[in-house]
Amino acid sequence: MMRRLWLLFAQAVTVVLALYFVYSAMRPDFRAAPPVARLLGGGNARPAAILEAGGAPSPGSYRAAAARAMPAVVNVLTSKAQRRKSELTRDPFFKKFFGDRDQDGEHDDEQSSLGSGVIVSGAGYILTNNHVVDAADEIQVVLADGRKAAAKVVGTDPETDLAVIKVDLDKLPVIVLGQAEAAKVGDVVLAIGNPFGVGQTVTMGIISALGRNNLHINNFENFIQTDAAINFGNSGGALIDTSGNLLGINSAIYSQSGGSVGIGFAIPVSTAKSVMESIISTGHVTRGWIGVESQEITPELAESFGLKRQSGAIIAGVVRNGPADKGGMQPGDILLSVEGKAVNDTNDMLNLIAQLPPGEKAKMRVLRKTRETELAITVGKRPRSR
Repeated sequence: MMRRLWLLFAQAVTVVLALYFVYSAMRPDFRAAPPVARLLGGGNARPAAILEAGGAPSPGSYRAAAARAMPAVVNVLTSKAQRRKSELTRDPFFKKFFGDRDQDGEHDDEQSSLGSGVIVSGAGYILTNNHVVDAADEIQVVLADGRKAAAKVVGTDPETDLAVIKVDLDKLPVIVLGQAEAAKVGDVVLAIGNPFGVGQTVTMGIISALGRNNLHINNFENFIQTDAAINFGNSGGALIDTSGNLLGINSAIYSQSGGSVGIGFAIPVSTAKSVMESIISTGHVTRGWIGVESQEITPELAESFGLKRQSGAIIAGVVRNGPADKGGMQPGDILLSVEGKAVNDTNDMLNLIAQLPPGEKAKMRVLRKTRETELAITVGKRPRSR
């Protein structure tokens, strides 16, 4: 009798072990799961899932940088009244008998748009793009925490496509300004904004180029190029480093379809800070101006003029009775330096002259034919761009 019981017990144990090994082979995570995990969720539960909830970020995560910067990035909603003709005034039959009565037939139609902005001061100052708020009748700012407030324009700078607006709210989150000069090609960056109005979004990429200019987007260009996805509505948003510091203001994309193709441009924070401080203190940006038109030195021009150098900017035209004209600069001169700083191209010339304080004399070295000459030119004030 005892023998039969022992055989039945051995067979039962053998069957149980066989079933266990078959199930373990089919579900390898079953053996790895601790008892708590199995009780909570069976063989599918993973210990990592329990630890990840509120635990340390996984390797390669940038959630700390995003969490640090996202509260300071806002949505900017603008609206403006657009005058348009009624259907009656556009009717040729109406015009034939009553003439073109545009004024009587016009009525207002509200046009709205969206963009992004970055809170840079606890006093309520927000950096954004000029094209986001340009000609807007009403501006509303929506914070990441859900608060909304009307904003007013403090000042704009169309030549860099920057603007400063202000809201009156307490306890505002403020972004930390980074150092764009320390950024290098290949650095990881995050773009934060409100693309297509879907809500605040973070995209990741790298810096693909620095100092981009001659794009004919703005008059003053020194863009950070990135492949982080930037789309419609991201304008005025933040480009940050992996510590959550502001590197630039997202401004434009290169696209034939209107969507991101991996080439976006941001205005460096160094430029944005300079413009912002000038706007907050005076309401506008003051730049130097000498009244010249310039042209790049190309290999073809260098050969035709018999030039031995290909750096500098050719003075193609001089405004009559302007600062350069009064200082003795002539068409055909090649501008070599401004206040001792070398001029490599027209972009260098534009930026160096813009930094000069109006009303003061500046030393400029030019190459006239085969001889270098130093001129003392009283800098004028750059006319405001529209």
